[in-house]
Amino acid sequence: PTETLCEEACVRNTAEERPVEIGRLQRYATDIAMRENKQFYSRAARSGRRVAVVGAGPAGLACAHRLAVKGHDVVIYDAREKSGGLNEYGIAAYKAVDDFAQREVEYVLSVGGIEVSHGKALGRDFSLADLAEEFDAVFLGLGLAGVNALRIEGENAEGVEDAVDFIAALRQSKTKADIPVGRRVVVLGGGMTAIDAAVQAKLLGAEEVTICYRRGKEHMNASEFEQDLAASKGVTIRHWLQPKRIAVKDGRVAGIELDYTTLENGKLTTTGETGIIAADQIFKAIGQTFEASGLGALRMESGRIVVDSEGRTSLEKVWAGGDCVLGGEDLTVSAVAMGRDAAGSIDRAFAVAQPLASAVA
Repeated sequence: PTETLCEEACVRNTAEERPVEIGRLQRYATDIAMRENKQFYSRAARSGRRVAVVGAGPAGLACAHRLAVKGHDVVIYDAREKSGGLNEYGIAAYKAVDDFAQREVEYVLSVGGIEVSHGKALGRDFSLADLAEEFDAVFLGLGLAGVNALRIEGENAEGVEDAVDFIAALRQSKTKADIPVGRRVVVLGGGMTAIDAAVQAKLLGAEEVTICYRRGKEHMNASEFEQDLAASKGVTIRHWLQPKRIAVKDGRVAGIELDYTTLENGKLTTTGETGIIAADQIFKAIGQTFEASGLGALRMESGRIVVDSEGRTSLEKVWAGGDCVLGGEDLTVSAVAMGRDAAGSIDRAFAVAQPLASAVA
C-alpha cells in the first residue's frame, strides 16, 4: 500500500499537506508500458540451467522473471488454473477489473524463457525431492493456502464462509449473480481481506454489513484509506469485539454472539460483557496459514519455511520467498522483492558452480 509505505512519509505532507501520489504515478507509467508492450528487460543468452518455481503468485513470478532475464530456463508449477496468486484470487473484484491480473501475468511472462504448468500441486503431483533431482535449483513461492479457524460453537453452520474463498469465487464469476450474498453480513477480522469482503458484500446488495475486530481502530492491519473506503460504502466497523459463539437456527447462521474486549497491561482480555448481532452470513477473515506437503526435511519454524538473508532454505538447491517464509510481511511488494532477490542468489550460485558441459561447448 503506497499510502503507507511511501506517501505516509513524504516530506510534502508537511510542506503542502499532501504527498506525491507515487502509487498513481507508478500505475500511469505501468499502464502505458503494458498497453504498448514496452519491455524494460531483455533476456540474456540461454545459460543451460533449469529452475523450477512452485507458485505463480507475486514471489514466484518475480523470481521466474529475473531468472529468465539472466538466461535461465524456468518452469512454474501452480495448483490453480490461473497464474497470479492473490492478485488473481485474493483481491476484490471491484479493485481489479478488466482481467487486469492476467494481463500483468502475460506482460511478465512475455520476457521469454518461462513455461507455466497449471493444476500441478506440490505434495500431490510431485515432491520437492523430485524437483531437486530434475532441476538445477528450486524456488518455493507457495503463499498461504489455509485459513485460520475460529474454534467456536456453530462455526460449521451453513452461511459461515472463508472470506478468501468468497473473494476468489467472485473474481472467477462472469456475472457475479451466481454468488449468494446475505441480507445481514458480519465479517470477522481487521485486515485488507476483511475490508474487501465487506465492501464487496455491500456492493452486491447486502442491506447491513458489519466488520467486527477484536482490537481498536489503530491496531487494524487494513490501512486507514481502506477503512475510510469501507465506511463510505456503508460498512459499519465495530472494534473491541471478539467472536464467542455463532447462533444457529435449522442448520443456518442466525447471528453471532461476541465478547467485548479490552487491553490490560498490553494483553487482550474480555470484559465479561457480551453482545449479539443478527446475521445470515458470516465471513472469516482472521488470517491465513501455510499448508504444504511434499517438503521433505525442509526446516520449518512457527509453521513457516526458514530462510537466510538471500532466501536459501536448509536444503541445497532450494530457495523460498513470500508469505510462506518465516518473517514474510504479507505484502505483495515484499513478496516480489524476496522473489527477485532469491533469483539473484540462485544466479550467483550458478556462477560459482562447475560450468555445464553444454554451456562450455
